[in-house]
Amino acid sequence: MKKKRVLVTNRAATHDYFIEQRIEAGLVLTGTEIKSLRAGKANLKESYARIQDGEAFILGMNISPYDHGNIYNVDPLRPRKLLLHKKEIGKLTVMIQQEGLTIIPLNVYLNEDGRAKIEIAVARGKKNYDKRDSIAKRDAERRMQQAKARNHE
Repeated sequence: MKKKRVLVTNRAATHDYFIEQRIEAGLVLTGTEIKSLRAGKANLKESYARIQDGEAFILGMNISPYDHGNIYNVDPLRPRKLLLHKKEIGKLTVMIQQEGLTIIPLNVYLNEDGRAKIEIAVARGKKNYDKRDSIAKRDAERRMQQAKARNHE
């Protein structure tokens, strides 16, 4: 199994979306951006991916400027290119043409070679009643686990 070090996670993703399919993609970054990412200074909360002219980009991903980057720092919200094969981009394009599907980032991590990767997902937005239903299921499972733990003591 490949070892990976997760740097940033989009914790709201599973709350706001039903995940249909997960895909790993490379990320084009500058030197100061990767240093800032390694320091954990990034945010995926409002970000999403878009396909333009046969290329995939991540938009709204905030990577804070590196403290010691001075003139080499770039715009924290700039669009960043995703590295995917043409077949993957074609498959994503077909999937997101369906009603209600979008591409969202789940997490950014470093693989064992030290390269920054991003896990993206094709997802369907949840309605408010779906979110309440998910919360109720999670609470019920938690209560069952606690009851099991108490019975085994």
